[in-house]
Amino acid sequence: MSAIYNFYCRAFQKVMKLSTGLLDWSEPEIISGAGSIKRLPENIKAKGVTTVLVVTDKGLMGLHLLDGLFEALSKAGINYTVFDGVQPNPTIDNIEQALAMYKAAECNGIVAFGGGSPMDCAKACGARVVRPNKSVPQLRGLLKVIKKLPPLFAIPTTAGTGSETTVAAVVSDPKTHEKYPINDPRLRPMVAVLDPELTVGLPPHITSTTGMDALTHAVEAYIGGSNTKGTKAAAEKATKLIFDNLHEAYENGKNIEARENMLIASYNAGLAFTRAYVGYVHSIAHNLGGMYGTPHGLANAVILPHVLEYYGKSAHKPLAKLADVAGLNTSGLNDEQKANLFIAKIKEFNAKMNIPEKFDFIKEEDIPIIAKRALKEANPLYPVPKIMNLEECKSFIRTKLM
Repeated sequence: MSAIYNFYCRAFQKVMKLSTGLLDWSEPEIISGAGSIKRLPENIKAKGVTTVLVVTDKGLMGLHLLDGLFEALSKAGINYTVFDGVQPNPTIDNIEQALAMYKAAECNGIVAFGGGSPMDCAKACGARVVRPNKSVPQLRGLLKVIKKLPPLFAIPTTAGTGSETTVAAVVSDPKTHEKYPINDPRLRPMVAVLDPELTVGLPPHITSTTGMDALTHAVEAYIGGSNTKGTKAAAEKATKLIFDNLHEAYENGKNIEARENMLIASYNAGLAFTRAYVGYVHSIAHNLGGMYGTPHGLANAVILPHVLEYYGKSAHKPLAKLADVAGLNTSGLNDEQKANLFIAKIKEFNAKMNIPEKFDFIKEEDIPIIAKRALKEANPLYPVPKIMNLEECKSFIRTKLM
Protein backbone atom coordinates (compact mmCIF):
# COMPACT_ATOMS: atom_id res chain seq x y z
CA MET A 1 0.00 0.00 0.00
CA SER A 2 1.60 3.25 -1.12
CA ALA A 3 1.99 5.97 1.48
CA ILE A 4 0.31 8.45 -0.89
CA TYR A 5 -2.80 6.32 -1.33
CA ASN A 6 -2.94 5.66 2.40
CA PHE A 7 -2.76 9.40 3.05
CA TYR A 8 -5.49 10.05 0.48
CA CYS A 9 -7.84 7.54 2.13
CA ARG A 10 -7.27 8.96 5.61
CA ALA A 11 -7.70 12.55 4.41
CA PHE A 12 -10.95 11.61 2.64
CA GLN A 13 -12.25 9.92 5.80
CA LYS A 14 -11.40 12.92 7.94
CA VAL A 15 -13.24 15.27 5.60
CA MET A 16 -16.23 12.93 5.56
CA LYS A 17 -16.33 12.77 9.33
CA LEU A 18 -16.28 16.55 9.62
CA SER A 19 -18.82 17.13 6.86
CA THR A 20 -21.32 14.49 7.99
CA GLY A 21 -21.50 16.29 11.31
CA LEU A 22 -23.46 18.96 9.46
CA LEU A 23 -26.18 16.52 8.31
CA ASP A 24 -29.52 15.83 9.96
CA TRP A 25 -29.10 12.72 12.16
CA SER A 26 -32.59 12.72 13.64
CA GLU A 27 -33.45 9.23 14.81
CA PRO A 28 -36.71 7.42 13.99
CA GLU A 29 -39.64 7.56 16.36
CA ILE A 30 -39.73 4.24 18.23
CA ILE A 31 -42.80 2.12 18.95
CA SER A 32 -41.66 -0.83 21.04
CA GLY A 33 -42.74 -3.78 23.15
CA ALA A 34 -44.70 -6.98 22.64
CA GLY A 35 -47.71 -6.34 20.40
CA SER A 36 -46.56 -2.84 19.49
CA ILE A 37 -47.31 -3.38 15.80
CA LYS A 38 -51.00 -2.89 16.65
CA ARG A 39 -50.24 0.72 17.60
CA LEU A 40 -48.69 1.60 14.25
CA PRO A 41 -51.83 2.30 12.15
CA GLU A 42 -52.99 5.12 14.42
CA ASN A 43 -49.48 6.58 14.21
CA ILE A 44 -49.65 6.39 10.40
CA LYS A 45 -53.07 8.04 10.40
CA ALA A 46 -51.87 10.83 12.71
CA LYS A 47 -49.20 11.71 10.16
CA GLY A 48 -51.82 12.32 7.48
CA VAL A 49 -51.03 9.18 5.49
CA THR A 50 -54.13 7.66 3.87
CA THR A 51 -52.74 4.97 1.53
CA VAL A 52 -49.62 2.90 2.07
CA LEU A 53 -47.56 0.50 0.01
CA VAL A 54 -46.61 -2.46 2.20
CA VAL A 55 -43.27 -3.89 1.04
CA THR A 56 -42.54 -7.45 2.15
CA ASP A 57 -41.76 -10.92 0.79
CA LYS A 58 -43.79 -14.00 -0.05
CA GLY A 59 -42.32 -16.02 2.83
CA LEU A 60 -43.69 -13.63 5.43
CA MET A 61 -47.02 -13.44 3.63
CA GLY A 62 -47.20 -17.23 3.68
CA LEU A 63 -46.61 -17.25 7.43
CA HIS A 64 -49.53 -14.79 7.85
CA LEU A 65 -47.34 -12.49 9.97
CA LEU A 66 -48.92 -9.45 8.35
CA ASP A 67 -52.53 -10.40 9.05
CA GLY A 68 -52.67 -8.40 12.27
CA LEU A 69 -51.19 -5.36 10.55
CA PHE A 70 -53.66 -5.55 7.69
CA GLU A 71 -56.59 -5.82 10.09
CA ALA A 72 -55.37 -2.85 12.13
CA LEU A 73 -54.81 -0.75 8.98
CA SER A 74 -58.34 -1.45 7.79
CA LYS A 75 -59.76 -0.65 11.21
CA ALA A 76 -57.92 2.69 11.19
CA GLY A 77 -59.32 3.50 7.75
CA ILE A 78 -55.94 3.32 5.99
CA ASN A 79 -55.89 1.89 2.49
CA TYR A 80 -53.05 -0.43 1.62
CA THR A 81 -51.62 -2.31 -1.35
CA VAL A 82 -49.01 -5.05 -1.01
CA PHE A 83 -45.79 -5.66 -2.92
CA ASP A 84 -44.54 -9.06 -1.76
CA GLY A 85 -42.03 -9.73 -4.53
CA VAL A 86 -38.89 -8.75 -2.61
CA GLN A 87 -36.04 -11.21 -3.16
CA PRO A 88 -33.42 -12.07 -0.49
CA ASN A 89 -31.07 -9.57 -2.14
CA PRO A 90 -33.47 -6.95 -3.56
CA THR A 91 -32.87 -6.18 -7.21
CA ILE A 92 -33.35 -3.13 -9.36
CA ASP A 93 -36.37 -4.87 -10.90
CA ASN A 94 -37.87 -5.40 -7.42
CA ILE A 95 -37.56 -1.70 -6.73
CA GLU A 96 -39.10 -0.70 -10.05
CA GLN A 97 -42.00 -3.13 -9.53
CA ALA A 98 -42.68 -1.68 -6.08
CA LEU A 99 -42.51 1.84 -7.51
CA ALA A 100 -45.08 0.97 -10.17
CA MET A 101 -47.47 -0.35 -7.52
CA TYR A 102 -46.91 2.75 -5.35
CA LYS A 103 -47.88 5.01 -8.25
CA ALA A 104 -50.81 2.89 -9.43
CA ALA A 105 -52.40 2.86 -5.95
CA GLU A 106 -51.67 6.59 -5.44
CA CYS A 107 -49.91 5.87 -2.16
CA ASN A 108 -48.53 8.58 0.11
CA GLY A 109 -46.60 6.40 2.54
CA ILE A 110 -44.56 3.17 2.67
CA VAL A 111 -44.48 0.38 5.26
CA ALA A 112 -41.44 -1.93 5.17
CA PHE A 113 -42.14 -5.28 6.83
CA GLY A 114 -39.45 -7.93 7.18
CA GLY A 115 -35.69 -8.22 7.30
CA GLY A 116 -33.12 -6.07 5.60
CA SER A 117 -34.24 -6.94 2.08
CA PRO A 118 -37.80 -5.54 2.29
CA MET A 119 -36.44 -2.46 4.06
CA ASP A 120 -33.77 -1.88 1.43
CA CYS A 121 -36.37 -2.29 -1.31
CA ALA A 122 -38.78 0.10 0.44
CA LYS A 123 -36.10 2.74 0.95
CA ALA A 124 -34.93 2.55 -2.65
CA CYS A 125 -38.57 2.68 -3.83
CA GLY A 126 -39.06 5.84 -1.76
CA ALA A 127 -35.92 7.32 -3.27
CA ARG A 128 -37.26 6.65 -6.76
CA VAL A 129 -40.59 8.28 -5.82
CA VAL A 130 -38.87 11.58 -5.02
CA ARG A 131 -36.15 11.29 -7.69
CA PRO A 132 -38.19 10.04 -10.67
CA ASN A 133 -35.56 11.11 -13.18
CA LYS A 134 -32.77 9.16 -11.50
CA SER A 135 -32.35 5.43 -12.10
CA VAL A 136 -31.38 3.15 -9.23
CA PRO A 137 -27.73 2.91 -10.42
CA GLN A 138 -27.60 6.70 -10.61
CA LEU A 139 -28.56 6.87 -6.92
CA ARG A 140 -25.60 4.65 -5.97
CA GLY A 141 -23.14 6.15 -3.50
CA LEU A 142 -23.36 9.14 -1.20
CA LEU A 143 -26.00 11.86 -0.93
CA LYS A 144 -27.76 11.29 -4.26
CA VAL A 145 -31.33 11.19 -2.92
CA ILE A 146 -31.37 14.67 -1.35
CA LYS A 147 -35.17 15.04 -1.28
CA LYS A 148 -37.40 13.99 1.61
CA LEU A 149 -38.97 10.54 1.15
CA PRO A 150 -42.67 9.79 1.63
CA PRO A 151 -43.31 8.80 5.29
CA LEU A 152 -41.53 5.47 5.78
CA PHE A 153 -42.49 3.06 8.57
CA ALA A 154 -40.11 0.18 9.27
CA ILE A 155 -41.08 -3.07 11.00
CA PRO A 156 -38.13 -5.46 11.43
CA THR A 157 -38.90 -9.16 11.73
CA THR A 158 -35.25 -10.06 12.32
CA ALA A 159 -32.78 -8.69 14.85
CA GLY A 160 -29.81 -8.04 12.65
CA THR A 161 -29.74 -5.47 9.88
CA GLY A 162 -30.61 -2.39 11.91
CA SER A 163 -32.07 -1.08 8.65
CA GLU A 164 -34.95 0.49 10.57
CA THR A 165 -32.55 3.23 11.66
CA THR A 166 -29.86 3.35 8.97
CA VAL A 167 -29.32 5.75 6.09
CA ALA A 168 -28.45 2.99 3.63
CA ALA A 169 -30.26 0.76 1.14
CA VAL A 170 -28.33 -2.12 -0.42
CA VAL A 171 -29.23 -3.04 -3.99
CA SER A 172 -28.26 -6.02 -6.18
CA ASP A 173 -27.78 -5.89 -9.94
CA PRO A 174 -28.25 -9.41 -11.36
CA LYS A 175 -26.82 -8.34 -14.73
CA THR A 176 -23.42 -7.34 -13.33
CA HIS A 177 -23.56 -9.46 -10.14
CA GLU A 178 -22.86 -6.32 -8.13
CA LYS A 179 -24.29 -5.43 -4.74
CA TYR A 180 -23.89 -1.83 -3.64
CA PRO A 181 -25.30 0.72 -1.16
CA ILE A 182 -27.25 3.91 -1.64
CA ASN A 183 -26.38 6.19 1.29
CA ASP A 184 -28.35 9.27 2.23
CA PRO A 185 -29.86 10.49 5.55
CA ARG A 186 -33.14 10.93 3.65
CA LEU A 187 -33.46 7.13 3.55
CA ARG A 188 -33.82 6.90 7.33
CA PRO A 189 -37.30 5.65 8.32
CA MET A 190 -39.62 8.06 10.10
CA VAL A 191 -40.91 5.38 12.53
CA ALA A 192 -39.46 2.04 13.66
CA VAL A 193 -41.58 -0.65 15.32
CA LEU A 194 -39.62 -3.03 17.59
CA ASP A 195 -42.10 -5.81 18.35
CA PRO A 196 -40.41 -8.99 19.68
CA GLU A 197 -43.51 -11.08 19.00
CA LEU A 198 -42.72 -10.80 15.28
CA THR A 199 -39.33 -12.50 15.77
CA VAL A 200 -40.43 -15.42 17.97
CA GLY A 201 -40.97 -17.74 15.02
CA LEU A 202 -37.57 -17.14 13.41
CA PRO A 203 -35.68 -20.38 12.65
CA PRO A 204 -32.49 -20.79 14.72
CA HIS A 205 -30.16 -20.34 11.72
CA ILE A 206 -31.82 -16.99 10.87
CA THR A 207 -31.61 -15.92 14.52
CA SER A 208 -27.90 -16.75 14.60
CA THR A 209 -26.81 -15.15 11.34
CA THR A 210 -28.88 -11.99 11.76
CA GLY A 211 -27.59 -11.68 15.32
CA MET A 212 -24.01 -11.94 14.10
CA ASP A 213 -24.86 -9.37 11.45
CA ALA A 214 -25.81 -6.96 14.24
CA LEU A 215 -22.58 -7.75 16.09
CA THR A 216 -20.60 -7.05 12.92
CA HIS A 217 -22.27 -3.64 12.63
CA ALA A 218 -21.38 -2.77 16.21
CA VAL A 219 -17.79 -4.01 16.01
CA GLU A 220 -16.92 -2.51 12.63
CA ALA A 221 -18.37 0.85 13.67
CA TYR A 222 -16.50 0.76 17.00
CA ILE A 223 -13.03 -0.03 15.66
CA GLY A 224 -13.20 2.47 12.79
CA GLY A 225 -11.91 6.01 12.77
CA SER A 226 -15.17 7.94 12.40
CA ASN A 227 -16.75 7.32 15.79
CA THR A 228 -18.55 9.91 17.85
CA LYS A 229 -19.38 9.70 21.52
CA GLY A 230 -22.89 8.60 20.58
CA THR A 231 -21.84 5.89 18.12
CA LYS A 232 -19.38 4.43 20.64
CA ALA A 233 -22.07 4.26 23.32
CA ALA A 234 -24.54 2.63 20.90
CA ALA A 235 -21.96 0.07 19.73
CA GLU A 236 -21.05 -0.82 23.31
CA LYS A 237 -24.71 -1.25 24.26
CA ALA A 238 -25.33 -3.44 21.24
CA THR A 239 -22.27 -5.61 21.90
CA LYS A 240 -23.21 -6.22 25.53
CA LEU A 241 -26.82 -7.09 24.64
CA ILE A 242 -25.73 -9.49 21.89
CA PHE A 243 -23.22 -11.31 24.08
CA ASP A 244 -25.85 -11.63 26.81
CA ASN A 245 -28.85 -12.61 24.65
CA LEU A 246 -27.97 -14.07 21.24
CA HIS A 247 -27.29 -17.64 22.33
CA GLU A 248 -30.42 -17.66 24.49
CA ALA A 249 -32.53 -16.40 21.57
CA TYR A 250 -30.94 -19.07 19.39
CA GLU A 251 -31.56 -21.90 21.85
CA ASN A 252 -34.93 -20.70 23.19
CA GLY A 253 -36.67 -18.80 20.43
CA LYS A 254 -39.83 -18.12 22.45
CA ASN A 255 -37.95 -16.14 25.11
CA ILE A 256 -39.60 -12.75 24.58
CA GLU A 257 -37.07 -10.89 26.75
CA ALA A 258 -34.11 -12.24 24.77
CA ARG A 259 -35.89 -11.47 21.51
CA GLU A 260 -36.64 -7.90 22.59
CA ASN A 261 -33.08 -7.37 23.78
CA MET A 262 -31.78 -8.53 20.40
CA LEU A 263 -34.08 -6.06 18.61
CA ILE A 264 -32.72 -3.29 20.84
CA ALA A 265 -29.18 -4.49 20.13
CA SER A 266 -29.77 -4.51 16.39
CA TYR A 267 -31.25 -1.01 16.53
CA ASN A 268 -28.27 0.33 18.50
CA ALA A 269 -25.79 -1.36 16.19
CA GLY A 270 -27.63 0.36 13.34
CA LEU A 271 -27.32 3.70 15.12
CA ALA A 272 -23.58 3.11 15.42
CA PHE A 273 -22.68 2.08 11.89
CA THR A 274 -25.02 4.37 9.99
CA ARG A 275 -22.84 7.28 11.07
CA ALA A 276 -19.48 5.62 11.85
CA TYR A 277 -19.55 3.28 8.82
CA VAL A 278 -18.49 -0.35 8.54
CA GLY A 279 -15.37 -1.97 7.03
CA TYR A 280 -13.93 -4.81 4.98
CA VAL A 281 -16.24 -7.43 6.50
CA HIS A 282 -19.19 -5.70 4.86
CA SER A 283 -17.53 -4.82 1.56
CA ILE A 284 -16.43 -8.43 1.00
CA ALA A 285 -19.78 -9.78 2.25
CA HIS A 286 -21.71 -7.51 -0.12
CA ASN A 287 -19.75 -8.85 -3.07
CA LEU A 288 -20.15 -12.48 -2.06
CA GLY A 289 -23.86 -11.71 -1.93
CA GLY A 290 -23.76 -10.10 -5.37
CA MET A 291 -21.72 -12.91 -6.92
CA TYR A 292 -23.24 -15.96 -5.25
CA GLY A 293 -26.39 -14.79 -3.45
CA THR A 294 -24.80 -15.45 -0.06
CA PRO A 295 -27.14 -14.32 2.77
CA HIS A 296 -25.65 -11.14 4.19
CA GLY A 297 -25.76 -12.14 7.85
CA LEU A 298 -24.09 -15.47 7.14
CA ALA A 299 -21.36 -13.80 5.10
CA ASN A 300 -20.66 -11.27 7.84
CA ALA A 301 -20.59 -13.96 10.54
CA VAL A 302 -17.99 -16.04 8.68
CA ILE A 303 -15.81 -13.12 7.60
CA LEU A 304 -15.82 -11.10 10.86
CA PRO A 305 -13.21 -12.98 12.95
CA HIS A 306 -10.85 -13.32 9.97
CA VAL A 307 -10.89 -9.58 9.22
CA LEU A 308 -10.37 -8.73 12.89
CA GLU A 309 -7.31 -10.98 12.89
CA TYR A 310 -6.07 -9.27 9.70
CA TYR A 311 -6.24 -5.85 11.38
CA GLY A 312 -3.86 -7.08 14.10
CA LYS A 313 -2.45 -4.51 16.48
CA SER A 314 -4.23 -1.62 14.72
CA ALA A 315 -7.49 -2.87 16.29
CA HIS A 316 -6.23 -4.28 19.58
CA LYS A 317 -7.15 -1.30 21.75
CA PRO A 318 -10.84 -0.95 20.74
CA LEU A 319 -11.33 -4.72 20.64
CA ALA A 320 -9.85 -4.95 24.14
CA LYS A 321 -12.41 -2.39 25.28
CA LEU A 322 -15.22 -4.41 23.71
CA ALA A 323 -13.97 -7.53 25.47
CA ASP A 324 -14.40 -5.68 28.77
CA VAL A 325 -17.81 -4.33 27.70
CA ALA A 326 -18.96 -7.83 26.74
CA GLY A 327 -18.16 -9.09 30.23
CA LEU A 328 -15.40 -11.50 29.22
CA ASN A 329 -12.90 -12.64 31.83
CA THR A 330 -10.11 -10.19 30.97
CA SER A 331 -8.48 -9.89 34.40
CA GLY A 332 -4.72 -9.55 34.10
CA LEU A 333 -4.70 -9.49 30.30
CA ASN A 334 -3.09 -6.83 28.11
CA ASP A 335 -4.85 -5.26 25.11
CA GLU A 336 -3.56 -7.80 22.61
CA GLN A 337 -4.67 -10.71 24.78
CA LYS A 338 -8.08 -9.13 25.38
CA ALA A 339 -8.55 -8.54 21.64
CA ASN A 340 -7.62 -12.13 20.85
CA LEU A 341 -10.02 -13.34 23.52
CA PHE A 342 -12.81 -11.28 21.95
CA ILE A 343 -12.08 -12.75 18.51
CA ALA A 344 -11.95 -16.26 19.98
CA LYS A 345 -15.35 -15.68 21.56
CA ILE A 346 -16.80 -14.70 18.18
CA LYS A 347 -15.47 -17.95 16.72
CA GLU A 348 -17.00 -19.82 19.65
CA PHE A 349 -20.36 -18.14 19.04
CA ASN A 350 -20.23 -19.22 15.39
CA ALA A 351 -19.30 -22.80 16.25
CA LYS A 352 -22.08 -23.15 18.82
CA MET A 353 -24.61 -21.89 16.29
CA ASN A 354 -23.41 -24.08 13.40
CA ILE A 355 -21.97 -21.23 11.36
CA PRO A 356 -19.07 -22.47 9.20
CA GLU A 357 -15.51 -21.18 9.46
CA LYS A 358 -15.10 -20.76 5.69
CA PHE A 359 -17.04 -20.93 2.40
CA ASP A 360 -17.00 -23.87 -0.02
CA PHE A 361 -18.42 -22.05 -3.05
CA ILE A 362 -15.91 -19.28 -3.85
CA LYS A 363 -14.35 -19.87 -7.27
CA GLU A 364 -10.69 -19.03 -7.82
CA GLU A 365 -11.46 -17.26 -11.09
CA ASP A 366 -13.93 -14.94 -9.29
CA ILE A 367 -11.48 -13.73 -6.64
CA PRO A 368 -10.00 -10.80 -8.64
CA ILE A 369 -13.40 -9.26 -9.38
CA ILE A 370 -14.71 -9.85 -5.83
CA ALA A 371 -11.61 -8.19 -4.37
CA LYS A 372 -11.70 -5.30 -6.84
CA ARG A 373 -15.35 -4.55 -6.14
CA ALA A 374 -14.92 -4.95 -2.37
CA LEU A 375 -12.14 -2.37 -2.32
CA LYS A 376 -14.07 -0.07 -4.65
CA GLU A 377 -16.81 -0.01 -2.02
CA ALA A 378 -14.52 0.28 0.98
CA ASN A 379 -11.69 2.58 -0.10
CA PRO A 380 -11.48 5.47 0.59
CA LEU A 381 -14.84 5.73 2.41
CA TYR A 382 -14.68 3.16 5.20
CA PRO A 383 -12.44 4.33 8.09
CA VAL A 384 -10.91 0.90 8.73
CA PRO A 385 -8.06 0.39 11.24
CA LYS A 386 -5.69 -0.85 8.51
CA ILE A 387 -6.06 -0.20 4.77
CA MET A 388 -6.00 -3.23 2.48
CA ASN A 389 -4.69 -3.19 -1.09
CA LEU A 390 -5.84 -5.35 -3.99
CA GLU A 391 -3.23 -8.08 -3.66
CA GLU A 392 -3.82 -8.29 0.08
CA CYS A 393 -7.56 -8.57 -0.47
CA LYS A 394 -7.18 -11.36 -3.05
CA SER A 395 -4.81 -13.23 -0.75
CA PHE A 396 -7.15 -12.74 2.20
CA ILE A 397 -10.10 -14.23 0.32
CA ARG A 398 -8.01 -17.11 -0.98
CA THR A 399 -6.32 -18.07 2.29
CA LYS A 400 -8.89 -17.15 4.93
CA LEU A 401 -12.32 -17.62 3.37
CA MET A 402 -11.89 -20.67 1.09
